[in-house]
Amino acid sequence: MPTYDYRCCECDHTFEVFQHITEKPIERCPACGEQKVEKVIGAGSCIIFKGSGFYQTDYRSEEYKSKAKKESESVKCEAKTPEKK
Repeated sequence: MPTYDYRCCECDHTFEVFQHITEKPIERCPACGEQKVEKVIGAGSCIIFKGSGFYQTDYRSEEYKSKAKKESESVKCEAKTPEKK
C-alpha cells in the first residue's frame, strides 16, 4: 500500500496517509477539520528493503555450494591432524 501526501488549502497543514490504492482520497484536514484537502504530487516512491537484506551468496549454484563444502571439510581435517616433527 502506498503513502500519499496531502495538504490542507485552509491551514496549509501537510500530512501523509498510508492507504490502499482503491480507497477514496482524504477530504477532511486532521488539524483544522476543514474539507479543503488536496493530494500533493510527491517526489516518488522507492523500494525499501527491510530485514536482514539480500546477499549475493543467497542464490549460489549447487556446484559452488558443493565445492565450498568440500573445501571447508578439508580445512577442518587439516586442523585436527597433529603436527609431525
